[in-house]
Parts: sequence; structure tokens; C-alpha cells
Amino acid sequence: MADVSENMIWEALQRVIDPESGKDVVALGIIKGMIVKGGNIGFTIEVDPAKAAQKEALRKACEAAVEDIPGVLSVTAVLTAHRDAHPHPHPHPHPQPQAQARPAAGRPQKPVGGAMLLTNVRAVIAVASGKGGVGKSTVATNLAVALGRGGFRVGLLDADIYGPSMPRMMAISGQPVSHDGHTLEPMENYGIKVMSIGFLVEEDTPMIWRGPMVMSALEQMMRDVAWGELDIMVVDMPPGTGDAQLTMAQRVPLAGAVIVSTPQDIALIDARKGLNMFRKVDVPVFGIIENMSYFLCPSCGHRSEIFGHGGARETAAKLGVDFLGEVPLHMSIRETSDSGKPITATQPDSEYAKIFMQIADRVAAKVADVVESKFRQPPKIVIQ
Repeated sequence: MADVSENMIWEALQRVIDPESGKDVVALGIIKGMIVKGGNIGFTIEVDPAKAAQKEALRKACEAAVEDIPGVLSVTAVLTAHRDAHPHPHPHPHPQPQAQARPAAGRPQKPVGGAMLLTNVRAVIAVASGKGGVGKSTVATNLAVALGRGGFRVGLLDADIYGPSMPRMMAISGQPVSHDGHTLEPMENYGIKVMSIGFLVEEDTPMIWRGPMVMSALEQMMRDVAWGELDIMVVDMPPGTGDAQLTMAQRVPLAGAVIVSTPQDIALIDARKGLNMFRKVDVPVFGIIENMSYFLCPSCGHRSEIFGHGGARETAAKLGVDFLGEVPLHMSIRETSDSGKPITATQPDSEYAKIFMQIADRVAAKVADVVESKFRQPPKIVIQ
């Protein structure tokens, strides 16, 4: 199979003419965020949001032009909002790195199109944190696996475009395939269906994308992936309260959110911000998990509360949400996460796996309460 280069793609796109302007899409400078990984191609097309519907034909023409290149396996072009009324065409057909431009405060950019996403999933759960470094991805991974072990059909979506973790944490390598050239098949391990931007770019490649491109990439991973029928999807959210969180709130019928924090005051301040953000967009908050709650010495069993202890429980009580559990800081959890062997999958009978299973049991109960009409008899996670 012939290697596909960016030059080949830009040359193909130069043959696509925008009927409105009479110019090719490369000259217009509306092709952004080119991703080439093997024969899988992805890029965004910046358009005026008001003209999104009429530009759908242009999007399909771009996809068709690239599909004709020998060696191309799949092509995904995504329309994204373009705010500049006077686009500047590229001087040559190679995109240059761009600084990330965030929407103006109080005026978030809405994604192009209004159709709800992930409609085949009975319940979508956002695992979020107000700041990075609190072990949110470790919690999301083990929560997803624990729910899967409880009998649910589970998907795991890595919504952190800038720092995807799931390829490593789920020990999945390679690229997703497409049987029709449009829809990607999710990757899978430990019985969990997984999708991450990390499957489409190299691990050390920086994602220098603006806010609308981040939202479009996230929408693509929800809309253009053959997830099938799922009971629960766990979404590993990026830290903070930015574009990804707004996209999920606007486009996905979230069943609820789980907030992960460490016990320190500074982490809890940010956790409260995250919790209040979900409340403002009418997403139920299932509760708070305190990660790295304490340290047990593997030699003597002495317990040390390195980051303090109980702060998340107190915060949950003050804010009127449930405290879902505390996860210790332990080498086994760290080692299994780093090696792509979640402790709930590889050491299910361990003390630490049972902690995650208990948290998953509480989350499953919350899900059943929220979507009671959709769940007849939800599987029960049994702690042995």
C-alpha cells in the first residue's frame, strides 16, 4: 500500500472548488488541523456557522477528493465554526502551527449543527476535575472496567484532546479501522470499547488546535464512531471548565457527572468550580471521589495522610452531593495504570480494586435513578 503524504492530500483538495467563491478550498485557507496517520486522514473545514447546512456538500466533496488518493483508508472532514469574516489563504499548501484561541468570556462558541450525540447510549457519565494531576484518568479507567465487570456494556471516551491518556492506560495500540471510509470502529480491551484522539496521532505530537477545532474533534469521536448499543459511556474529561465541557453539556444528554479531587484545599477549590459548572448547565452531579486520599506503607502498613484527608467528604456535605468514596495513593494502582493493566481488570480481588468496584456500584445506582425508565433491572456489581 502506498504511503499517503500531506502534499498528496493538499493537491487533491486544490481540485475542490467552493461554488460560492469560485476558489478552491486550499486557496480559501479554510482547511485546518490536518491529521495524517497511515491511511487515516482527518481535517476540519472552517465555515460561517450560518452557512453550515449549505456547506455540507463542500465537506462531502473534500472527503471524496481525498478518498480517491491511493492508499487512503478513511477520511473524516468536520465542519467547524469560522469567526473571521476575512480569511487569509495559506501562502503554500502546508498548514502552520496556530496558537489556541479561546472564545470570548461569556460567549462560548456553539458547535455547528444541533443534533444530539451518543443517542444509542443509555447513560453518559462525565468524569471530571477542576484541575489536572488529581488522577482523574486513573479513576475513569477503573470505573469503566468495574462497570463492565458488573455486567454493563461500557464505552470509554477520552475527551482530553490535548493530553489523551487512554491508549496507554488501556494498553491499546494501533489505529481504528473504517469499513465504509466514514465511520471508525472503536478500539477495545478488557471488554470496553474505547476511542481517543491518541489513536489518530503520535503520542508525542502536540495538538496545537483552537477551541472550535477541539470541539469538532470531540464531536467526531462521538458522531463518527460505531459505538453500537451501550448501557453506559464513561467520558474522561479534560481538567477545567472549557470547550470540551461545554460541548458535552450542549450536545450530549449527560446522565450525570463524577468529580475527582485530592484532599488539598487548592484541589477542592477547583473541584467546586467544576461541580458548579455542571449545575449551571443542568447536569446532575453524582458525587465526589477523593483520590490519593491516604498512603499505606507497603512494608509496615502505616497510614500517612500525605495530602490531608477528608476534604472531599466535607466538601460534598457542604455542597449537598454524595461522597462516593476514597481511593488511596498506592504503588499497585500507579503501576497498573502506567502499564495499561487497570487494577480492576488484572487484580480484581485486591483490596484496591474492590474500592473502585464499590464506587462503581454507587455510580450504577445513581445511573439507575436518573434513567430509571431506560433501565429495567440494571446489573448489580457484587463485592466479594
